[in-house]
Amino acid sequence: MEASDDPLELEPVLDALPAGFDVLRADALAEGFRQVERLAADWEAGTTRFDRDGEALLAARLNGVLVGIGGLTIEPVVPGALRMRRFYVRPAFRRLGVGRRLVTALLVGVDGNRSITVNAAPASIAFWERVGFSPDPCDRHTHILSRESA
Repeated sequence: MEASDDPLELEPVLDALPAGFDVLRADALAEGFRQVERLAADWEAGTTRFDRDGEALLAARLNGVLVGIGGLTIEPVVPGALRMRRFYVRPAFRRLGVGRRLVTALLVGVDGNRSITVNAAPASIAFWERVGFSPDPCDRHTHILSRESA
């Protein structure tokens, strides 16, 4: 399958939150998840823009519809590590590989010796473990992907 035939497109979020963000945000809030709300607040305040070296924020669109978002930032507690954060896939689009594609795309440019942490919500633990993260409940994260042996 050629990339242009793939209905799932990942696009970097650079200057503004993506079109369709309000629907994604409303879905997350309806489920009781606050990470998308925090993303919006941090973006608006300019405190987290995913623009430091090694950071990225990706939007996932399926047939042009914003269905998910996820980012990678410098880990604030573990020296040299990065942190997956602000991940959310709308309920109607789960189990289609959207989250896995976001994680894979974000990891592409990461130095193979860098560890990546995540603070997984209880409902997402199985997902993070399926994509290779191991339980590591310390330093304000729940899981870690140690890439030294990868």
